[in-house]
Amino acid sequence: MIVVTGATGQLGRLVVEGLLKKVPPAEIVAAVRDPRKAAEFAARGVQVRTADYDDPATLATAFAGADKVLLISSSTPGQRLAQHSAAVTAAREAGVRHLAYTSILAADTTRVSLAPEHKATEEFIRESGVPFTFLRNGWYTENYAQTVAQALASGSFVGSAGEGRLGGVPRIDFAEAAVEVLTGEGHVGKVYELAADESWSYADLAAAVTAAAGKPVSYQDLPAEQHRQILLGAGLPEPVAAMLVDADRGIADGELSSASGDLRALIGRPTTPLAEAVTALVKG
Repeated sequence: MIVVTGATGQLGRLVVEGLLKKVPPAEIVAAVRDPRKAAEFAARGVQVRTADYDDPATLATAFAGADKVLLISSSTPGQRLAQHSAAVTAAREAGVRHLAYTSILAADTTRVSLAPEHKATEEFIRESGVPFTFLRNGWYTENYAQTVAQALASGSFVGSAGEGRLGGVPRIDFAEAAVEVLTGEGHVGKVYELAADESWSYADLAAAVTAAAGKPVSYQDLPAEQHRQILLGAGLPEPVAAMLVDADRGIADGELSSASGDLRALIGRPTTPLAEAVTALVKG
């Protein structure tokens, strides 16, 4: 039995859909905070169980009888380690034989501000003794949906990544990698650095939007502090603005791309090209 946490989230839904193509629905558990949101999966024969990272008792019930668990990282900064630790402990006590965790590129070495909680989670998993696979996901191109929309409205977008390149791909690529790890062989103990075959810059993003929309869009590079002030002026909370500026620093320093080829190898096809991903964003 395969349990997917966060199964009604944007990544989780794609993973469950992928699993449904490979295993009987009764062997899949959609572990979610609100079972009502998983009614569609339940109607298709998927087991739906309540799982709240902040309520260990629900995790124990959700993981009961599981062979494999995909632990999709929490979306609550500052609380991730405690939440993930509770899930890992529940998995260990349930006798889970394989735990896959969605981490971040180069979690053990990157300086990106989101990384420490992922690094600490990886360390906790290693210490737990549960057989694991780390899926170190790169950036989602969907992260730039608002950027693309704003660029189409104004003709430009700003950032502070310089000519740095990132290995962003759509969530579906990462979901397919997770499905392979959950259903394939030989993945236990592996650490996969997952990113696009070909990295791209913000200038490339502007060019792709221009081509997809048929209207000119440009990228304006700014000093980090000016970038932060613009984000704050647009109404973003300080922690979010800081995270975005730090991400651009990571891009500039080459921390959000990888030449490992792991993603392509896992999904058995080339990663989704930037032009295709951007066209999907432009079309909404």
